[in-house]
Amino acid sequence: MTITVGKLLTERREFFELFPLLTNVGYDKPLTNSLMHRPGLALAGYTERFANNRTQVLGQTEVAFLMSLTDEQLEERLQKLFSYEIPLFIVTKGMVPPAKFLEHATKTQTAVFQTNLSTTELITRLTIYLDNIFAPQTTIHGSLVDVYGVGLLYTGKSGIGKSECTLDLVERGHRLVADDVVKITKKATGVIVGSAVEKLGHHMEVRGIGIIDIEKLFGIRSIRLQKRIEVEVRLEVWDESKEYDRLGIDEHRTAILGVEIPVVVIPVSPGKNITVISEVISMNHMLKVYGENTAQRFIQRLSEEIARRKTTFTYLEADTE
Repeated sequence: MTITVGKLLTERREFFELFPLLTNVGYDKPLTNSLMHRPGLALAGYTERFANNRTQVLGQTEVAFLMSLTDEQLEERLQKLFSYEIPLFIVTKGMVPPAKFLEHATKTQTAVFQTNLSTTELITRLTIYLDNIFAPQTTIHGSLVDVYGVGLLYTGKSGIGKSECTLDLVERGHRLVADDVVKITKKATGVIVGSAVEKLGHHMEVRGIGIIDIEKLFGIRSIRLQKRIEVEVRLEVWDESKEYDRLGIDEHRTAILGVEIPVVVIPVSPGKNITVISEVISMNHMLKVYGENTAQRFIQRLSEEIARRKTTFTYLEADTE
């Protein structure tokens, strides 16, 4: 994904307190990543490893250094600097770079913005904004519900009952994030967040009824704009020939955008209350997060009990008293 310099100025001018020092110069250039760079070494003449494809931030140190150069030195450094393709310069703390700097920027059609923000504040805000734009994304056919604060992603074949289960959970006070199509974004290492696609919003298709608006029917408390995905609940038709996990010792996992999350396979059969099972999945996941694994503790207690009985039996085996 890319965003142009002009679009950045149009959409986030007030948030970043941006003011263009050159009007309509370099607005069509794309920003291709979320990284920032302070070109101190490049201004000093060392450009061997110059990260020119990043947004360049000039702070008080860089501007003061440029001001300290003679006209000949400044011309030499700027010629070398602007020989690279640079998407954007942002000058912080309301400072203005030398006139020669703006002349070279105009010749190379490189945008130069000024901001009143400090260098640290600008880098923090801009990094967060661009990280959201360039974050890896994908879409999955399923439903996402916030159940007791845990994001459960329901997957399975079409018609298996994902929407019906989701509707029942909403009726019980849980919150819908997305139905039918879930947009998933990797926000950080090990963190994926789901949201609804803009066209669908918080609408839901229920077979036999049609399209319903969850927010209108159940109120604003029944929806969420986004939620971290923590467990995948995979619904499938009951298969008598298949053996399902009954203890939960071996935790199965799946990967979405390179992030592994636990997956629970629930066989669907008539009369099975998937809603209550979903609430148990959520609470059990939170127990694991806090270090309580019920299945492992059960096996441990069972092993201890067997060992204790064996020891007692051996001790009393020859005792005829």
